[in-house]
Parts: sequence; structure tokens; C-alpha cells
Amino acid sequence: MFEPRPKEQDYAFVPHVEHPDVNRYGTPIETVPEGHELRGQSLNINGDDAIPDNPDRYKQHGFYFNADNCISCHACEAACSEKNDLPPHIAFRSVGYLEGGTWPAYTRMNISMACNHCDDPVCLKGCPTRAYTKFAEYGAVLQDPDICFGCGYCTWVCPYNAPQLDTQAGHVSKCNMCVDRLEVGLKPACATACLAGALDFGIMETTPENREQLETHIPGFPTPDITHPNIRFQQARSLPQELRRPDSMPLRYERSGGHGGNYSTRVDTGRRRRDWNLKKLSTRENPLVIFTLLSQAVIGAFILLFIGPLPGLDTLTLSQHPVALPLSLFAMIGIQTLALVLSTLHLGRPHRFYRAFNNLRWSPVSREVAGIALFYNFLGAWTVLSVLPMLFGWLPAGVVSALTAFCGWGAAISGIAALYFMHRIYRIEARPFWNHWQVLTAFYGSMLSLGTLLVVLVYVPLQHFSGLPWNDTAGMLAGIVLIGLILEAIGHYYHARDLKAGSGEAQASYYEQVTTFGKTWLARNAGLGLAMLLALGIAMASPAGLPGLLLWVALGTLAVATAITGRALFYALVIPTTMPGAFFWRNRGFEEHARESGLAEMPQVGVLPECH
Repeated sequence: MFEPRPKEQDYAFVPHVEHPDVNRYGTPIETVPEGHELRGQSLNINGDDAIPDNPDRYKQHGFYFNADNCISCHACEAACSEKNDLPPHIAFRSVGYLEGGTWPAYTRMNISMACNHCDDPVCLKGCPTRAYTKFAEYGAVLQDPDICFGCGYCTWVCPYNAPQLDTQAGHVSKCNMCVDRLEVGLKPACATACLAGALDFGIMETTPENREQLETHIPGFPTPDITHPNIRFQQARSLPQELRRPDSMPLRYERSGGHGGNYSTRVDTGRRRRDWNLKKLSTRENPLVIFTLLSQAVIGAFILLFIGPLPGLDTLTLSQHPVALPLSLFAMIGIQTLALVLSTLHLGRPHRFYRAFNNLRWSPVSREVAGIALFYNFLGAWTVLSVLPMLFGWLPAGVVSALTAFCGWGAAISGIAALYFMHRIYRIEARPFWNHWQVLTAFYGSMLSLGTLLVVLVYVPLQHFSGLPWNDTAGMLAGIVLIGLILEAIGHYYHARDLKAGSGEAQASYYEQVTTFGKTWLARNAGLGLAMLLALGIAMASPAGLPGLLLWVALGTLAVATAITGRALFYALVIPTTMPGAFFWRNRGFEEHARESGLAEMPQVGVLPECH
């Protein structure tokens, strides 16, 4: 077992004090009741199965931060990095700051932040591999990098930017509350190293020595309602009316009322001009841009081919097109295979993709993967049963027909469900730009528009160059494309309206949308509007011949271009509700500069080039 140093100072030990029965969220401080089977088990730290006699072993612990005392010496960062042997580009604990006022009344408020070991950890529920565990001992939320396959979803859902994705190692890691030190009664390394007495540690809801407050938030700290974090603050020193971030996030914090009033998040408009910034559309999520669009297109195309004959699209049946239908189906299988391969490229460890099924109970990622997998298999089975019935001549015709119908409806239902869970992935409170019903309309809208265009890509040219009439069905197909585009447009309108009327990170994302990417955003909107007009014209006029074919080409080009641009904006514009960074650490502006200038190639800078 970990042993304290000889003559360890008293301040390094966690004090044994009286505590309330429940915390301010109503959660019991005692994590495991007396007599429970979880008591008396070893954490097996470093292979040691010894069980300590710490009397507070089954009580929720957490951090206390006194912002009035912090001098930004970064000793907590250094101690944490040394204790966990972290590389330069990873920091479990980091010190950021807010600043306000003018000289000589300039004020800076420092904030030291790591994992808050929440009562309701969203990282645990969101992780598809079940790499997270809420331990009964000390209430620590621990993460196993060996189980993690590097999807980074926990870094999306965490409001505090606690999990750290190491793109070089291909996995996530985070603060483990120094449970090996807690087993022998010592505070975590960061709290022990604090020079100014700003960072402390102990049983929750117990006021450390010489403390006046136990607040759940301070300026810049995301709302505790999302996760119920186990951290308490003291900030009694007078602060300016307005505080600003130093980390290129267009956010500031403005106090409502007089002294002692709460700070609200506002947009720092500055003097940014409307621009294209096409290079910034390329992000680490590029594989997801293509994966989501291709999957939505294939699901939409299959549903159209399977259900299309019911409303009168008889030309889409196998009897009418013995070549086009098999060609379409096998092309869809190939496209979906490509999409699945691209989705694994987003992972830090693509060869461990199978672990995505481990958390079907909680994780929308697991549910999306399961839905896509079911759709993929049902699609393959329906294709074989429909196109190659001679392979099943040994079965009764009724059985083959029943199996075909079962696989068809299974693919349709699982595909629709997969897109629903795909949308649930992005309904994250910590990312207000995503947390809107527009995501659902965008995904289902793309399913209808891109799926129909995928069918048209095969059928219309074959009909045209075979000399067969195709303009009768073209009108109905264009109508489906139009419905999908209208669905997207409605979602985009209300999304922009709600973001503009919102506050904090949501409004900041809107500000970035109309400034940093303003021209690109307007071009996407114009392209979407023009695509709707083209779809409406084709649906009403059903033009035949070469002019009709050219109109379809124009519609397809516009729809695909706007879809790709819109999806890239979707990933580029999101602003998370994280703590403010420092001038270098966790500063998106500095990271961009480091990658553009080549500084990211120097490991000591602590910024890695983006990779998949």
C-alpha cells in the first residue's frame, strides 16, 4: 500500500470531522450503508489487495476552492502532473482565470479546476465502453484508459472539461482523486501542494478551517444543476461589475444587481467581422460529418425503395427495374460500409470499435451504434432475399416472403431508431448549440432529401438513357426532397432564433455563426433556399428529357453542398460550457495559432496536431 513520507505534515492529511447526513442536492454523504456488501473490499491499487482502516472511506469527498486566496502559482498543476506522470499536452488540473476592471483597479480571479467527481456524472452515463465507475470509496469517479477506445464523448458531455483526450495515446484519462493517497488518509497531491491555501479537500458539506462560504458556483463556473459536482467555493472578495475571459471564447460575465449579485454569462461581441473561414470548417469531427450524412442518405434511400411502391412509386420495384434495384441496394451496402469505416476513424483506437455496445442502458452512442448495426444487417438480409431468391428455393415460398417482409420492416424501423439515437448524442446540456430539437429535424430532413437523391442518382439516368419515361415519378421524388429540405429549413430558422434570444454559450455560438463563419452560413442558407425552389419546380412541372436531367443534377449538387457545409458548421460552431482557460492552457485561439505556426510540433508547448 502507498505509504506516507516520514514526518508528513499535518496539513497533508484529510481531517476527520463531523458531517451532515445529506449534501445540498439531497444525496447521502455516506456512500455505502453499514453492512453493505461493498464495504470492506480492496481497491487493488497497484496490485495491492490491502484494505485500509480509514474511518471516512465510504463518505463522499470533494474539493474546496478559495478563489480569494489563489495566486496562480500553478503548484497544483505541477503536483498533479508529477503524481500522474502526465505528458506536456495533458493536464488533469489546470488554472484558468477571469479578469476585469481597469488600471489601477485591475482585478484577476483565478480558478483551479479538475474533475469534480459529481453525484450524477454525465461522463459515466455517456461513455459507450463503460470505462467510468462511480466508486463507493470516497465517491470518486474513476476512468479506465485501457477500456476506453477514444471516442471522446465524455469530453463533450462534461461541463468542466475534466476528461482529457490524448489523441497521441488514443484514449481518455482524468483525475482519479488520488485514491491511493486517500487510502492512507492523505489529501490529493494538488491540494497538498497548494501554496496559498486556496485548494483544499475533505468530506463534502464540511467547512474547512478558516473558510466562510460553501458556494456551489462562482463566476465562470457552469451551472451545477447538470451534474451536481462535488466542489464548493469561497469568493468573498469584491469583484468588478464585469469579468472577461482570456481564452478567445467570446464570453464575458456581468453581475446583475449591486455588490454580491450573481454573474450572468454574456456575449463579448468585440469587433469581429463577417467572414468565410472555410479552413476552420475542417475539425477533428470530419469523419463524423461524412458518417452522419452517408448513414442518413442510405437509410432514407432504403425506406423509399422499401415503402415507395405503397404510395404509387411502382417504377422502383424489382419487376420494373431488375437491374436498377439490385444496383441501388448493393451500392447502399457499399456506402454504409464506408460510413461505418469512417465512424471508426473518429476513434483513438479504431480496432476496439466493438466496445461501443457495452453501455446500451445509458449511452446514446451505444444505442446509435446498435441501431446502425441492426439496420446494416437487416439491409443486407433484405437485399439477398429480394435480389437472390433462388438461393432460398429450398424454403417454402411463404417462409421466404415472411422473412423478406420481416427484414425489410426491421431495416426501416431500426434505421429510423438509429437516427433518433444519433440525434440524442448531441442533446447535451454542456453544449447549448447542439441541445436543440433542430438536430432531429436536420437528421430526418437529410434522410428524406439525401436518401431520395441517392435513389434518383441511379433511377433517373437509367430511365433517361434507356429511353423509358421517368418524369411521372420524378415529380413525386422531387416532392419528397422538398419535404426534407423544408424540414431542415424550419429547424435552422428556429435554431438561429432561439440561439439569438438565448444567453451564454448558446448566444456566443450564434455570434460566431454570423461573424466568424457569417458568409459561409449565409451561403448555406441561400443554397438551401435555392434547392427548395428547384425541388418545387421539378415537383410541379416534372420536366422530361435533358432539361429535366440537368435540373436534377443542379438540385443534387446544391443539396449535397449545403448538407456538407451545414454539417461542418454544426461541429465547428459548438461552444462548450467549460471553465475559462489560461493564456495558453485550454485556449482554442492559441491552439489554432500553434497548429498554423508549427508550435504544435514542439511537445513542450502542450498542443498536439489534430488527428483521428
